[in-house]
Amino acid sequence: MLYGALEAGGTKMVCALGDENGTILEQTSIPTTTPEETLSAIIAWFRDKEIASLGVASFGPVDLRRNSPTYGYITTTPKKGWANVDIVGILKRALGIPVGFDTDVNGSLLGEVTYGQARGLTDAVYITIGTGVGAGILSSGHLVHGMLHPEFGHIPVVKHPDDTYEGHCPYHGSCFEGMAAGPAIEERWGQKAITLKDDPKVWDIEAHYIAEACTTLIMTLSPQIIILGGGVMHQAQLFPLIREKVKSMVNGYVLTDELADLDHYIVPASLHDDQGIMGAIKLAIDEVYGV
Repeated sequence: MLYGALEAGGTKMVCALGDENGTILEQTSIPTTTPEETLSAIIAWFRDKEIASLGVASFGPVDLRRNSPTYGYITTTPKKGWANVDIVGILKRALGIPVGFDTDVNGSLLGEVTYGQARGLTDAVYITIGTGVGAGILSSGHLVHGMLHPEFGHIPVVKHPDDTYEGHCPYHGSCFEGMAAGPAIEERWGQKAITLKDDPKVWDIEAHYIAEACTTLIMTLSPQIIILGGGVMHQAQLFPLIREKVKSMVNGYVLTDELADLDHYIVPASLHDDQGIMGAIKLAIDEVYGV
């Protein structure tokens, strides 16, 4: 049986064909322009693929409440033209197949839980740090949705003592995303992150905010693993800095085997940046089998 997968991003839409093992058999990328143009191209690509279902992991905010009249919609997104778009309904009607749906970051977490390094765990978190910041959360074996879905990028953080930057977020200023996302790094330092690789102050400040967020997760959700992905986390020098700061922030209060081995607790994504599309394949499979 073949399954369709769509990783719907604000810049591009990645479409893929996969099997029950999460293997990506075919893949293409479509620019995110207007809903009409983009969704028409997606429908055309999937139409002759003979897929049993489609999984969609989308940028948001989105409505994940199945009993809601706007279930399957991208809702209050600042992405021009995409607010209140019935992405699931449009695809479902055009293709005539079941459509599974979740956030993009929950999709990435689902990929890691199903096919990656979080297999067998019941409580895990995937944080993406790139153009924006978000977190997918698995609690007691279930992806967390709640009244909407977690918007972990917008938690308050305590500013680094040497950081005078006021924050990039138009809603909250100095929230986690406002202080740590790629655009915040570029605006704070006047250069793109990739050109700042050898500046220790840049990454000490960045690690501070990510470590704060990880510590908040440790104290509130007690995950068995924290996976850090997204473009900013391609700066591999961040990982030892984050682990060191988390150890200091926890300060011996929580004593577990996991926290005694931070090298295997706070880790990079493991699926070669395919975790999102592989998670979308799993969303498609689950929609067929009613999981």
